[in-house]
Amino acid sequence: MTTLARLADAGYQLTAETSGASAEAQKAMIAKARKIAKVAAEHAGDVDARSRFPHEAFEALKRERLLGIMIPAAHGGEEASHATIAEICSVLAQACASTGMIYAMHQIKASSLVVHCNDDPWHASFMARIAREQLLLASATTEGGGVGGDLRSSICGVVREGDDFTLDKEGCLISYGAQADAILITSRRTPEAPPSDQVMSVLTKDQYTLERSAAWDTMGMRGTCSDNFTFAGRAPAEQIIPVPFAEIAAQSMLPNAHLLWASVWYGIAAEAVARAEGFVRSEARKRPGSTPPSALRLAELLARLQQFKALVVAGLDRYERARGDADELSSMGFVVAMNSIKVVASQSVGEIVMQAFLICGIQGYRNDSPASLARLMRDALSAPIMINNDRILGNTSNLLAVYKHDPSLSR
Repeated sequence: MTTLARLADAGYQLTAETSGASAEAQKAMIAKARKIAKVAAEHAGDVDARSRFPHEAFEALKRERLLGIMIPAAHGGEEASHATIAEICSVLAQACASTGMIYAMHQIKASSLVVHCNDDPWHASFMARIAREQLLLASATTEGGGVGGDLRSSICGVVREGDDFTLDKEGCLISYGAQADAILITSRRTPEAPPSDQVMSVLTKDQYTLERSAAWDTMGMRGTCSDNFTFAGRAPAEQIIPVPFAEIAAQSMLPNAHLLWASVWYGIAAEAVARAEGFVRSEARKRPGSTPPSALRLAELLARLQQFKALVVAGLDRYERARGDADELSSMGFVVAMNSIKVVASQSVGEIVMQAFLICGIQGYRNDSPASLARLMRDALSAPIMINNDRILGNTSNLLAVYKHDPSLSR
């Protein structure tokens, strides 16, 4: 399989050295992920056809202890680099995009705890539980009542009751909500607070109930099981993350979401290219001594894939260098860069799969062909609407009124 690490070995080594885990340990994690990818690939068709959670892959991920690898070593985790986690997202997505996306979303939630909660007693203890018990984290940031996918606005609010709080949230889309061990959920700080004055709280599955209001029946990413729910929870107030959600969104959620999603989409694109390569090799064997006409398109396609890889690797490197610098993580330049990665990556994956279609022809169009690209295309079409590109471009355009981009190659 094509991997992010092969053409970015220097970048990989840089990030590996700045994390807690050794380079050898992180290579071992990726090797485990490749074995699990074979399990995911075996069940990917059924996961897609039945729109079901990829249980087999996640049982293997838990068994190989790959869910807690972002957690700091001080709390019992492996403290893997972002490059390693991105590589695992890509490897899994090459086998089953839903598996890769769920893994990415779990790690995005873990990043909010890792970046913002190391010094908080309850959340530090909870991170230790994630590493020890291999807990699966989900997210509830959307809401009905007109908020929709605007994660920086909430209708519901935390209601304090002594040492506890209650929270009721309607119409929230929660990917793999029924399978998660805990949910990180956003709300107003109080019911009377402005919609943008938000907090994020951690509730474990024994502290909330979910009432399904709409089932997930979509073109692609069907295994993410992103149903709509009404959420009702009660927990001790210490489980509210003390940092404002505005900081969490800017400093951990935004970069991790854009980079890890991009890694998943890269995995889909890499698998499409691999199938196109297989098709061209098959055509070449049929006509020894001649180059198939589709080989030229394949050469162009490999160049596009390399561009895609460079985009993701550069983004990972920039985030790694910015980690620990709150001013840089919140700067307009950094936000514009991360937003741009999301937009370009989400457009590139569909374009690359479509180019692979042109190479494979009817064999790529068929569902029963080894070169079939149907599921990959359906999964790829989710990319521009996962936080809609128009919303992201609108936010970026607002920043560009006061921000001048840096044309240098050094950042």
